[in-house]
Amino acid sequence: MVDSYEKISVEIYPTAKEGSAFVAREIANLIRHKQALNESCVLGLATGSSPISMYAELVRMHKEEGLSFKNVISFNLDEYYPIEQEAFQSYWSFMHRHLFSHVDILPENINLPAGTGTKDDVKHFCQEYENKIEAAGGIDLQILGIGGNGHIGFNEPGSSIFSKTRMVNLENSTRLANSYEFQNISKVPRRAVTMGISTILKSRKILLMAWGSKANIVAKSVEGNVTEQIPASILQQHNDCTFVIDELASSELTRIKSPWLTGECTWTIKMIKRAVINLALKLGKPVLSLNTVDYNENGLSDLLVEKGDAYEINLQVFYLLRDSITGWPGGKPGAIIPTHPERSAPHPKRCLIFSPHPDDDIISMGGTFMRLHDQGHEVHVAYQTSGNIAVTDEFVTRFIDFAVGFEDMFGIDNQKSQGILSNARDFIASKQKNQVDTSEIREIKGLIRRCEAKATCRYVGLPDDSRAHFQNLPFYETGTIDKKPMGEADVENTMALLRKLKPHQIFCAGDLADPHGTHKVCLDVVFESLRRLKAAGDTWIKDCWVWLYKGAWQEWDISEIEMAIPMSPDQVMKKRFGIFIHQSQKDSVPFQGSDSREFWQRAEDRNANTANLYAALGLTKYAAMEAFVRWHY
Repeated sequence: MVDSYEKISVEIYPTAKEGSAFVAREIANLIRHKQALNESCVLGLATGSSPISMYAELVRMHKEEGLSFKNVISFNLDEYYPIEQEAFQSYWSFMHRHLFSHVDILPENINLPAGTGTKDDVKHFCQEYENKIEAAGGIDLQILGIGGNGHIGFNEPGSSIFSKTRMVNLENSTRLANSYEFQNISKVPRRAVTMGISTILKSRKILLMAWGSKANIVAKSVEGNVTEQIPASILQQHNDCTFVIDELASSELTRIKSPWLTGECTWTIKMIKRAVINLALKLGKPVLSLNTVDYNENGLSDLLVEKGDAYEINLQVFYLLRDSITGWPGGKPGAIIPTHPERSAPHPKRCLIFSPHPDDDIISMGGTFMRLHDQGHEVHVAYQTSGNIAVTDEFVTRFIDFAVGFEDMFGIDNQKSQGILSNARDFIASKQKNQVDTSEIREIKGLIRRCEAKATCRYVGLPDDSRAHFQNLPFYETGTIDKKPMGEADVENTMALLRKLKPHQIFCAGDLADPHGTHKVCLDVVFESLRRLKAAGDTWIKDCWVWLYKGAWQEWDISEIEMAIPMSPDQVMKKRFGIFIHQSQKDSVPFQGSDSREFWQRAEDRNANTANLYAALGLTKYAAMEAFVRWHY
């Protein structure tokens, strides 16, 4: 009964890495099975962020386990149009970067849609592509990702179930979602060439991968009605399709979100809190106004049977919500409040905020950041990456003009700096499309963001620059969108900082919807560092609490929140002005993902929405709230 609402088979893994390993094993098993039969293995392959870990695992299996790709014939789903084959963002480059250049697949067996040529050329190519797939015997296994609007391949909402390989127009939402590859949306091609839905459905087996922020569209595709407005839902009509997802992407499935509707349910405190909050929000009632009829008519009669009176359940959940609200994120000094989210002692605390980019601290928890400092705590900020790729060339030119003008104005004759600035200006002036920045340009961009971060710390009131720690973790410093996996140097750097500060309180970005993956790697680095320190017997760590924040890309579900920091209208404005300090990230923000709003707008809307939800549930109405969940290690 647990998956009774699901019309497509769904496999849920704790993490995207484990899910990717499962898909890689399925591919490897099929390749080897076909090799034993002396047959070709025809694979339909996908691009985007979802399959990167899967391709890395296949490369590992090739190098360490002898998995050969000599019998593999590949057909890729799609390609941008127009785009040069060698462009970094082309799917031809993507596939060679992540798979083809690292395995022994025969070049003549690699097939990708055309990204160049006239429209008539592409039309002819598309027919030939269909013929090639048919001549190869059809696709044995098709790998898919899924777009936020439900597209598979580049089959946007409204694509016909009978569609074949063709040129398509890309929806603005798709171009926004993919803009992180191109710096900004204006650089994203407006068209693409894609296999059609009919072509995909002819595959003998389909595996669709979805991670993190795709929870909403996964639920609609798996549990909703079949509709061309959600192309992935058409996969319900395939007789061998499986969605492989991580726990984050499963959060909107009925068996996860409302398990009481799928059969027996273990009524833990967390489950009761979630069920009652969902019921109250669904009915538009404060928690304390829910009655027995509300419970019985909305699938919660079993909760009444097990826990008794509705009013007592309401009170329990109301108190959980009430006790999560505090104006003292570091604990209230001299007070004994057993239900308070944080300990009163020690006070003041040494607090360490990990900020993946040089602005996540002020964007996601700026009000709490200021509150901690104002209440006397020793606050430090660790800026985990330089954030240099998110600075435009135009902003660098402005910075160079200032630096040169400053030297001219005061008669400073520093030939070395003038040479660096001149070289940087010449590089930007002659920079080719998709050309990677030089190390000097990356340093300048990193310096711009570092200065903005320092200015933010001064704005909050930190006494000196020693409270700002710039880690520049190596995994990030590639000069491109693609980042390295977490490495030993990243962990050692973080462990050294933790041992130096020995914090009582740590704040980390748990915002794993970040489309670039930087937040996820930064969080993994902190978690791995803490695990090692604990295993090494560092005594201070037993008194260190870890709180996870969100805000830049999404917010915590209200049923998950364990500490909510209210903000007045004045505090909201003060936070906004703190975000404005990051001028390089204002207006047209590079790599901003599918949300076209500026980060200050996102933060204010999400903080206000959290406050509104608390008010709707019957709690005090505040202007805004920042939310946190505690991580136990």
